[in-house]
Amino acid sequence: MTAETRSPIEARSGVASVWARLRVEAAAAAAEEPILASFLNAAILRHDQFSHALAYRLASKLADAQLDMMLARDVAEAALEGDPHIIEQAAADMVAVEERDAACTSFLQPFLYFKGYHALQAHRVAHWLWHEGRDTLAFHLQSRVSERFGVDIHPAASIGQGVMIDHASSVVIGETAVVGDDCSLLHEVTLGGTGASHDDRHPKIGRGVLIGAGAKVLGNIEVGDNARIAAGSVVLKPVPANCTVAGVPAKIVGDCCPQPARSMNQQLPD
Repeated sequence: MTAETRSPIEARSGVASVWARLRVEAAAAAAEEPILASFLNAAILRHDQFSHALAYRLASKLADAQLDMMLARDVAEAALEGDPHIIEQAAADMVAVEERDAACTSFLQPFLYFKGYHALQAHRVAHWLWHEGRDTLAFHLQSRVSERFGVDIHPAASIGQGVMIDHASSVVIGETAVVGDDCSLLHEVTLGGTGASHDDRHPKIGRGVLIGAGAKVLGNIEVGDNARIAAGSVVLKPVPANCTVAGVPAKIVGDCCPQPARSMNQQLPD
């Protein structure tokens, strides 16, 4: 496909390079493992745009008795056309996973197999539906993501790009939560509310934040840019930028290593 026939978003170098590399990896994998060639062709190689392949992959994961694969694909494609920025976010998320997850050796792995990546892209579709006033369908997708991947993200939650949700099991992100660009969240993280009122009650996570496995951040509090929250911590008060907090309740225990969400360094300072 030439740049002239791509959508303006997909012609941008970031998305185009991700798509080109994904296709090369899929072709190599199909040659190496012929038993999966048909699967790889259906999921990636027969599509002419990253957005079409992404919509197909999400549909194959989310389809159920109420929303068959064809309808699920139509919904995903409508979201990607309605907000083309989702395509850039999805590409940036894939790059983030490949750069930060030591177990990831290709773009092929997150695109085909990583439930954190799938859950996040499905949330982006549900988030678009939410802002289109299609609450019921947005909640249906939220429910399917929870059932399928063990990740529960309210459709109204706002999540930036370049985000990695690693392993992803039991991640919960509430309705009024905000997650900034370039963050990394590990499994069993909760961005939860306090109280039963319907006001702004969930955390606001800055850019480049690393949240360790099992950490709970509760209430309408701010976590500053490039902060680090140690595994198992319970955060009840605002966290300044560029610092590390740990414990129950969490307290400041030192400064951060540079770009904690990118380095994935979870060692506490001496």
